[in-house]
Amino acid sequence: MTGRTLTELGLDQAPRDHPLTYPGVWPADSGLLDGDRLVPLDRLVHDDGRVPVLAVGSNASPAQLQHKMAESGVPGPIPMVRSRVTGLDVGVSAHVSRLGYVSASPVRSPATVRELFVVWLDRPQLEVIDASEGVPLPGGNFGRAWLPAPDVRVDLADGTTLNGVHAYVNLHGVLHDGTGTPRRHPGERALLTGLLAESGELRSLFGATPEEFCARARADADLCRRGTRLFAERQWAVASGLERYLRARRTESPGNGSPLSPPLN
Repeated sequence: MTGRTLTELGLDQAPRDHPLTYPGVWPADSGLLDGDRLVPLDRLVHDDGRVPVLAVGSNASPAQLQHKMAESGVPGPIPMVRSRVTGLDVGVSAHVSRLGYVSASPVRSPATVRELFVVWLDRPQLEVIDASEGVPLPGGNFGRAWLPAPDVRVDLADGTTLNGVHAYVNLHGVLHDGTGTPRRHPGERALLTGLLAESGELRSLFGATPEEFCARARADADLCRRGTRLFAERQWAVASGLERYLRARRTESPGNGSPLSPPLN
């Protein structure tokens, strides 16, 4: 099949290499990511040893996913399913990533409907994504939560409604818009332009432009931690509304890995 490589589809730039493109270019429709190719899917539900993980940021970028798997030496295709999600919005993580951007994080928003991707991961792939989000680390930035229906409704194009989905919830909270309402992630350049315009302290750390911000953040992990502390100290962060699902996950019995069952541990 020709015309299906990520380069041919315009999906080959990973935000980790081009931070101002975050969250990266997403596919126009569902597909099977197989190496550097995105080919059509023959079905949308993949409950044969895989679990559904909601991508609200760069995990919906095929190039980013490909890089994460290749870097960890984990092979195998990844089904990426475009889905209609009710009950969540895409907020702004209250931390500065060492990859040079301020990433997205889900927030509870019962009346909101978004078109997002669900990626279906087998256990080795799930471990790679967990590690990339810092889940196994005591000081990691994200925890993986199981968001059950009907709290979060995930509808697929074939009429299937999932019983739940995994999602990565930021442990620092999310940035608010000045009124206490979680800020929507508008794309990295617009986000950084706004944040830098609002804060002289942030400009003193990261520079006056989005380009300077990304360059300084990528070069200095300690600077990223200082930026994250600044968000907390100035009370720019609020809860995402999803923290209770992280607490619930720590007390649940482990499931068997099916998307129609309790979550994996």
